[in-house]
Amino acid sequence: MSEIATHKNVILHEEIVRRVVEKLPADETLYHLADFFKLLGDTTRIKILHALFISEMCVQDIASLLSVSRSAVSHQLRILRQADIVRTRRVGKTVFYRLSDDHIEAIVNQGLVHTNEGTRDEQ
Repeated sequence: MSEIATHKNVILHEEIVRRVVEKLPADETLYHLADFFKLLGDTTRIKILHALFISEMCVQDIASLLSVSRSAVSHQLRILRQADIVRTRRVGKTVFYRLSDDHIEAIVNQGLVHTNEGTRDEQ
């Protein structure tokens, strides 16, 4: 049991703990997952993603839509691009941004469903 109990905690349900330990993702995977969710922890980035759910867009149009500076939008898009959440497509001098894949929209929409469930319970 020492491979499970790394601290001086007393395990009451050893079989349950063993089953959970076997199914837990590796720590490194969990760190990456936590970093991914941190990326979604910014309102401006969430707004940008919602806009990109509808259509690919350029920095200027996103900035106008959100009423924020081009610099702020570029900064957020750089973060999202480095995390492979958005991709680019160049047409002449204009760079269009789009989601990397459909998983991003599904994850954000699941969070929205969860958030809306909480507000329904309060009513």
